[in-house]
Amino acid sequence: MPGTNRDPAGVDRSRPLYEVVNNDKKRVAYFYDSDIGNYAYVTGHPMKPHRIRLAHSLVMNYNVYKFLEIYRAKPAVTSEMTQFHTDEYIEFLQKVTPDNMDSYMREQGKYNVGDDCPVFDGLFEFCGISAGGSMEGAARLNREKCDIAINWAGGLHHAKKSEASGFCYVNDIVLAILELLRFKKRVLYIDIDVHHGDGVEEAFYTTDRVMTVSFHKYGEYFPGTGELRDIGIGTGKNYAVNFPLRDGIDDTAYSTIFEPVISAVMTYYQPEAVVLQCGGDSLSGDRLGCFNLSMRGHANCVKFVRSFNLPTLVLGGGGYTMRNVARTWAYETGRLVGVEMDSVLPYNEYYDYYGPDYELDVRSSNMENANSYEYLEKIKIAVIENLKKTAPVPSVQLQDVPRASMGVTDEQDDEMDDLDEDENKDVRMTQRQWEKKVSRQDEYEDSDDEDMAEANGVYKANGRTRKSILDYQNPNAVDDDMEVDSGVATPAAKPSEAAVENDDTMLEDSEAAPPAAEAEAEPTAEPSNQAEPEPAKIDGDGDVDMEEADEKPAETTIKTEEADSVAIPESAQKKSPAPEASAPAGDVEVVQAKDDAAPSPAVKDGTQAEETAAATEKEPEADSKGQSDVAAAQPV
Repeated sequence: MPGTNRDPAGVDRSRPLYEVVNNDKKRVAYFYDSDIGNYAYVTGHPMKPHRIRLAHSLVMNYNVYKFLEIYRAKPAVTSEMTQFHTDEYIEFLQKVTPDNMDSYMREQGKYNVGDDCPVFDGLFEFCGISAGGSMEGAARLNREKCDIAINWAGGLHHAKKSEASGFCYVNDIVLAILELLRFKKRVLYIDIDVHHGDGVEEAFYTTDRVMTVSFHKYGEYFPGTGELRDIGIGTGKNYAVNFPLRDGIDDTAYSTIFEPVISAVMTYYQPEAVVLQCGGDSLSGDRLGCFNLSMRGHANCVKFVRSFNLPTLVLGGGGYTMRNVARTWAYETGRLVGVEMDSVLPYNEYYDYYGPDYELDVRSSNMENANSYEYLEKIKIAVIENLKKTAPVPSVQLQDVPRASMGVTDEQDDEMDDLDEDENKDVRMTQRQWEKKVSRQDEYEDSDDEDMAEANGVYKANGRTRKSILDYQNPNAVDDDMEVDSGVATPAAKPSEAAVENDDTMLEDSEAAPPAAEAEAEPTAEPSNQAEPEPAKIDGDGDVDMEEADEKPAETTIKTEEADSVAIPESAQKKSPAPEASAPAGDVEVVQAKDDAAPSPAVKDGTQAEETAAATEKEPEADSKGQSDVAAAQPV
């Protein structure tokens, strides 16, 4: 049917929402908490957690969710946060609120909470959601429950051990790496945010078990760290890699440095797991950024890291132009599961954010690239030379795995599955089962979970998928704009014949034989209806609509007066005893049937005589009106 392939925005969705480009069947765990978008720093603050909700909406409406295991992680608690942060700092974050912040003025100065990192409602809960997703993702990687874990609410790389910084309060990245180190000998951290990942570098500056690699803007820019010569100290010397960049770097230049450096890191360091921070402020046109990367240029970094087939934790980070960050993170989610998403955005709850083009793309601008080829080559050579100085695959002494996992254990996961089944015995598919279900990329038929998907914010972008009674219409039926009862239009009759019939038979039929009125047309005031009566209304079961028949006599009695004003030709005034002779053959049978059913009396209470006299008196007036009355008597 026309229009069934258009989404609610009117966009033609005849093309598929995505195309499978990599069918290596990686297991991807996706962490999302629907509460994350409810938090807001303060009015006018550039950091907006709502961007994560926008990205999630695109992931859902592109149907990429079918290839994800979706989890809502348990928020991190104080004992988990203090694996890195100090007890006093976390206790302060837990206690301070906008209502009591005035009584914590000294602590706000001590912990750098105030301007860039304001106190807002739900601050500690927001930090718990962000850190919980990253730690749970790391725990699932450790238990080999997934190959890739995604938490776009994470990536807050500026937070220090006892200090907030750069919109970051709790460093979920450090907590996740600490979890990975319980099972992995060496962990690689890669940061493509426009700002230097100073909090993570500082945390592991003295160890060789974590290598930090950051590509960032350097020079008169926040946070002011990340010089080429910052390479680590002690055991960690040469295990901190910084690639300082200038304004305006584009896709081509970025790929010429990113891929060789990461390839060298993989060769010399040989990590067992990777943490990738995908800060969106390196995109072109970011509110606080100064790079010129397109969406695909940014995503190429994710694609390249994925190609090494290592356990990978993918996190969010900066990004202050919401619509561009949402586009990019959604697109990168698709690339992580091996699909290329269509450039035309599907309709979603936040569709208006993406105008005027409504496309899945962030384009580079004509911004000047201040990074010359010579400058980039010089820095690249220096970085690779430092990598060569690292020890060949640092060893780790065998020891017992310390403490319990910060994530949900397999036993706890099984218990939650059992509890979910017990509480929803009569439900075909529970919310938990739907979120954990992963579709195969070689399945081309949608599963029957549309209701559950719609409840989770997925719009039906490709029209109706369920059968509807309106899908099967009669191609021979008349158009809906024709006002007919039986489905067939009544032929028009001559006005002169119609006037005679109205004058002679209307009263007798309406009073003497109400059932016969069912054969008359609905608008009985029209002259043509007596000459060629319209069939009665018949419903879908083939029965005559009796209510309509009961109403007909009343209508005809009222509309008799209207027929008096119709111009009556002289030939009609002679009252032919057999007017049906001038009508078609079909009309003869109808009129004869009426006469048989209800014989007309000569005069009934003098009504017929009065009508004849009235018609004779009105004849001069009708003649004076000329053609206007005749035209008014013609059927519509």
